[in-house]
Amino acid sequence: MTEESHEDDKKSARHKASMEKQKAKVDARIAEAKTERGVAVLLTGKGKGKSSSAFGMVMRALGYGQKVGVVQFIKGEQLSGEEVYLRDQCPAVTLYQMGTGFTWNTQDRTADIEAAERTWKQAEAMLQDPAYHLVVLDELTYMLAYKYLDEDRVLNAIKSRPEEQSLVVTGRGGGSALQDVMDTVSEVKDIKHAFRAGVKARQGVDY
Repeated sequence: MTEESHEDDKKSARHKASMEKQKAKVDARIAEAKTERGVAVLLTGKGKGKSSSAFGMVMRALGYGQKVGVVQFIKGEQLSGEEVYLRDQCPAVTLYQMGTGFTWNTQDRTADIEAAERTWKQAEAMLQDPAYHLVVLDELTYMLAYKYLDEDRVLNAIKSRPEEQSLVVTGRGGGSALQDVMDTVSEVKDIKHAFRAGVKARQGVDY
């Protein structure tokens, strides 16, 4: 055996030992997870990809034949790829959009609050319906940040939803109280964005 092959054998042995330890840790964590219920996930942060991640979970749920409800706050004035796909290809998905566009476009606080209230009633109904396996509240955090919706009402609806129902909330911020009631909180970090370099939003990628 050459010195080089002997060193390769030692590397392989170290790698195997390291992977065995890692597998043991993962298996132990899996074994410790005993609770079976729906989960609440918050996707927040300044980076791109929060809504995209949420719609990835929509696809995952649909793959198992689960019933899905999607409510989009803020968005809805400009057509998006996910809207086209869900309306044309996924009639089983309940999709409701506030439809006013971004708040910096409307510049009308009273109208935005009224639209948010109408939209929240749709979301609240889904959060009370055990037929929905997954509910996505896209950009809900802005409604809390701008105080368009009552925070306690929103948090109570999240906490009292059916036990088997999972929930995904997206958007920047939202406050610590929202984070506290969620099971999983992931922050998308903004490192670099093409738009800041003058690159136009791309159909199929950005909308």
